Amino acid sequence: MDKMGKILIVDDETMVTKTLDMLLGLEGFSNITTFNNPKEALLYLEKNEADLIISDFIMPEMNGIDFLKKAKKNQNDTSMILLTGYADKENAIKAINDIGIFKYIEKPWDNSQLIINIKNAITQTKLKKELNKKIIELEQANIKLEEYSKNLEDIVEKRTQELLEANSKLNAIISNCADGIVIFDNNSTIIDLNSAAEDLFGQNKKDLITKNFFELAVSEKYTKTNLNNNEKIFLRNYSIVNYKKDIKIPVEISIAPVLDKKNNFYIAVIRDVTYQKENERLRDDFMATLTHDLRTPLLASISGLDFVLDKSLGEITKKQSELFLAMKKSSEDMLGLVNTLLEVYRYEAGKTYLCKTKFDIIKLTKECIEELLPLAQRANMKTEINSKNEELFINADKNEIRRVLTNLIGNAIKHSQKSTKITVNIEQQEKNLKVDVIDDGIGLDKNDCEKLFNRFSQGTNQKRSSSTGLGLYLSRQIIEAHNGKIYVKSELNKGSKFTFELKDSINDCKVIL
Repeated sequence: MDKMGKILIVDDETMVTKTLDMLLGLEGFSNITTFNNPKEALLYLEKNEADLIISDFIMPEMNGIDFLKKAKKNQNDTSMILLTGYADKENAIKAINDIGIFKYIEKPWDNSQLIINIKNAITQTKLKKELNKKIIELEQANIKLEEYSKNLEDIVEKRTQELLEANSKLNAIISNCADGIVIFDNNSTIIDLNSAAEDLFGQNKKDLITKNFFELAVSEKYTKTNLNNNEKIFLRNYSIVNYKKDIKIPVEISIAPVLDKKNNFYIAVIRDVTYQKENERLRDDFMATLTHDLRTPLLASISGLDFVLDKSLGEITKKQSELFLAMKKSSEDMLGLVNTLLEVYRYEAGKTYLCKTKFDIIKLTKECIEELLPLAQRANMKTEINSKNEELFINADKNEIRRVLTNLIGNAIKHSQKSTKITVNIEQQEKNLKVDVIDDGIGLDKNDCEKLFNRFSQGTNQKRSSSTGLGLYLSRQIIEAHNGKIYVKSELNKGSKFTFELKDSINDCKVIL
């Protein structure tokens, strides 16, 4: 497109068109077309565009106003200038109103003013065309937007329907779930629950909303549940208070946090374990009865063997002595297993009472190491105690803590390579006690660590040890009975670190029965 614009000049006088052509050429306009016949000009305009049409008013075949009217049909955005004499001034003004011409110029004109008007007229044409182009683009964009909006509405409607269906299925699953489901906020205030949870609590939903969840779900050991870590937790030994039936229902509770940009809340899945608890009770009663009845014949067997070995019943040969010693050792091992099973049963049945006294944990640890010294010496292993304190008195059941220390240090010796070291770190953390037993043994993988403190777990999937799998389980029972926790960190071939912590154990204490 010519930067100066395309100009069409129509005048019946050849001298006028040549004069204007020459004048505009001197001003830098190069794209100029002239006609002395308006009809020929109209034919030209049917196939060509112009940025400015300059027309004389008085022409023999067609006057300028009629010509510009017809030209307007094909060149709607083109600016038009009418050249007129003084006598035609009124008609020129009318043409401005009827046709919308840019300007009329009286003859004779001032060349400088004419050039200014021509430039302004061409600028107006270009602005109109650019504006119309933008309008067309805007209309096209609007059409596309409407199509997109319609498609978006369809997509939104489809997605909404899918969400409604998914929500309906989810609500059906939650409503018909056999386990109770409770939603509560950071303050443990219940905000929603399903029908199974209503049955467990023995109350209607409207009566349970805004109540504190942990006033209805009670820990049998009265431990405080910490929900500040935004991690999933699993609660055992909990009961639901059912006021309708006036009973406590044993449950296991899985709690998971739900984090969003507005508010955090928790979802608790509550499972009634009454049937499982009853089966466990029957099983444990059977085991307790069996193990209790086994103690008497085992003790009798050991006593009888002692009589034989001390030659109270007569002389025996060396081979007989070795055989009887092996039989006594097996009977003693069996008695140890029976006693361990009884201890496990007592803890699970809640029939063990801690006798807490004030004692020096560092001194007790030294005693445990002395007891296990022959086992360590056979493996050429060293044991040491690290602590910032020379003595550290705690409030706990001394005999039970001794059992835990003996088990952890004994396991470290058994599962470590020869000529290595066992380290016991004893640390005071304000009023809390932390004890680490660290070895350089074979270590454990992550899956083994997760089930290590379960009953009858032997610590590894890779090989079967000769242990009963009850030592660490009993240690966990003892530590949890002290309102503490026990855990392990380990890697294969890099050793293990067993840790137990006792809260509020370092203080002035009294004997608790």
